[in-house]
Amino acid sequence: MKNLLVLGVTGSIAAYKAAELTSQLRQHGVEVRVMMTESATHLVAPQTFLTLSKSPVTVSLWDSPSWQPRHIELALETKVLLIAPATANILAKMAHGIADDSLSTFYLSHEGTVIVAPAMNPRMWRHPATQENVRILKERGVRFVGPAEGRVACGEAGVGRMSEVSEILSAALSAMSEE
Repeated sequence: MKNLLVLGVTGSIAAYKAAELTSQLRQHGVEVRVMMTESATHLVAPQTFLTLSKSPVTVSLWDSPSWQPRHIELALETKVLLIAPATANILAKMAHGIADDSLSTFYLSHEGTVIVAPAMNPRMWRHPATQENVRILKERGVRFVGPAEGRVACGEAGVGRMSEVSEILSAALSAMSEE
């Protein structure tokens, strides 16, 4: 029985909210493994997620302590892949099958539910390339939570802000309880 959630954390300033999300998931009894992009580690330290998840954090494809590649090993156990925050970059990689880091490689090996919580500048969200990538991913069954409307870190306002942790948590718990 797959009962694991992998939380993908990407290089958006909203990455700090992923720490609270990790804590909330654990408080609800969800077993969490965190997978970070290199960019995300410049915003929040892997040690934060190690402490909150009580599990090793994967940043590199080369982090695996065993003979089996980490992304394949985890895919066998994972029910839900939740990427929060999901940058325009990871959405593009997912839509076009680019696997050049641990998270994008894991996405291609994961056969369960995928949820993304986009977080980016409103102009990036509105860009036709991003909107086309969203359309492709939705057609493939990827679930979206947000983005929300509001002020983003750079000071601009519009759609692009990551949804509230409580909304993302609700979507993740719902997916974890599905048969």
